[in-house]
Amino acid sequence: MLKKLFGLDKKEEKQEKAEVKMPEADGKDVLVAPLTGQALPLSEVPDPTFAEKMMGDGVAIKPTEGTVVAPVHAEVMQVFPTKHAVGLKTVNGAEILIHIGIETVNMQGEGFESFVKEGDKVAPGDKLITFDMDLVNEKAESTITPIIITNGDEAGELKKEENIDVSRGETTILTITK
Repeated sequence: MLKKLFGLDKKEEKQEKAEVKMPEADGKDVLVAPLTGQALPLSEVPDPTFAEKMMGDGVAIKPTEGTVVAPVHAEVMQVFPTKHAVGLKTVNGAEILIHIGIETVNMQGEGFESFVKEGDKVAPGDKLITFDMDLVNEKAESTITPIIITNGDEAGELKKEENIDVSRGETTILTITK
């Protein structure tokens, strides 16, 4: 009870995440879906910044539930203060942005909960963020979530899986080969 009262139970949980064993860099990153839903081409994202690949290439997912998990072994580089986006870096150096919904920054974190912080090491399937789908549908433009490789010039070749149903933590959506 005292652990819960003083938040010590959360500290222990965070320490467990920090002990994730990172695989050796091998030049290839295989990303699984961070959300359950339908994988779509970026061209279907209702925001030109993502649709026209101004931030980088990748895929988008139209989610059917509000849980975002790690798509690959990575280090958390940034959790946006509004918790609507998270930046990851893989052992092979690929930088990944998961941007939950469109125009969700305006929600100022309402309906979002983060389970990681900068510097955490994560494995595929580890919970990153949860969000209230109904609230996002009500207050933002879209729930469609772009998964962007922001350093694509350095990352290498991308093989994308689009127009398929995906399950978080299971279905491969991107393969990056240096």
